[in-house]
Amino acid sequence: MRAALYSYPQGKQEMTAEDLQPSTYAEIQAALFDPKVSGQYYKVWGAPGEAPLPLYQQTFASIARGLIFFWRDFAILRAARRTLKSQADLRWGRDGNGFRRLVHPIGICLEGRWSIDTDTSGNDYTGYFAPGKSGRVIARYSLGGNDPRNGRNRSMGLIGKLFPLEDEEGKPTPRAHFVTQEDLGGAFTRSITEVELTNSPPVTLLKRGSGLFAFLIVILGLSRADNQPSERQLYQVAELGKQPGTATNAPRFMRLRIAGAPPVIDGNEADFRDEILGLIYDPGDEVPKRPLLFDIEVSKEGERTRFQKVKGQKWTRIGSILFNKAAASHNGDFVVHFQHPVWRNDRNDPKSMARAELSRLGPEAPA
Repeated sequence: MRAALYSYPQGKQEMTAEDLQPSTYAEIQAALFDPKVSGQYYKVWGAPGEAPLPLYQQTFASIARGLIFFWRDFAILRAARRTLKSQADLRWGRDGNGFRRLVHPIGICLEGRWSIDTDTSGNDYTGYFAPGKSGRVIARYSLGGNDPRNGRNRSMGLIGKLFPLEDEEGKPTPRAHFVTQEDLGGAFTRSITEVELTNSPPVTLLKRGSGLFAFLIVILGLSRADNQPSERQLYQVAELGKQPGTATNAPRFMRLRIAGAPPVIDGNEADFRDEILGLIYDPGDEVPKRPLLFDIEVSKEGERTRFQKVKGQKWTRIGSILFNKAAASHNGDFVVHFQHPVWRNDRNDPKSMARAELSRLGPEAPA
């Protein structure tokens, strides 16, 4: 393993003025995929002489900061509330270098197309879950923990922004967010091709090993920020592009899995970012050679048990996400921002938001 790097942009975790304004699709795309501005970690991935991708660590000290002061400046709580409330897509910060991520500090950004099958049998969902819907996706595939190599217990996540195919002239493009992850405690996978990502992952605490205490602090902060931190509802996708006056109909569960059987890259020592890049590009060639395809599966049925296991889903494949571009960059790790949907007591009822104060922009709600 290469030595970890500790050069992080500084800045507060709570809401700032730039959290009030979303960006256009073109601005987000350029910030993440234009090497002239993105801070891409390589000139051409896999070319001779390129340095290994940097590793930024998740630390107990950064996550627990402020806890002993009775929530007054509890960093992870402030970050969680900001993630729920912020409208920003790009958080540049005062110095233009972004902000430190307390969890999931390293990742890789992807761009592609969201497509729902035209077959209407069994699909009565609304918005961009509806049959035939197609949109643009910008996503970040990231690591929960500190060891990015496959063949270990780790918790991978994929969070995305979904946009219509066309921009609205003169204003930011409408978007919806979705959040998926594998077991929040960790899961053993030999390759990212084996990873199962869901919006309601199980939680197996003991798989965190030496990172258990830091993980418990994260759970504590997320639980105080919103009602259900281990499940991220899908209503934003079901409401994007929905006809006015139409009732929302969102699945409760969504699962993303890489389609087909792509080869495992470099055995059990591959960094997940190198593995993703290797599935799309040939080493030393900056032109994408193969798309990375994920199946979209959904279920209305299923439940979470008291012990945070999930059972009873009846999965139906309704579409796919095809990624044809990927980049690991400074802006992908420190600047891009993804909102997390606020919990609703009824996922299909906008009036049932469990914590109404999270819908208001501006100063934080009291702890």
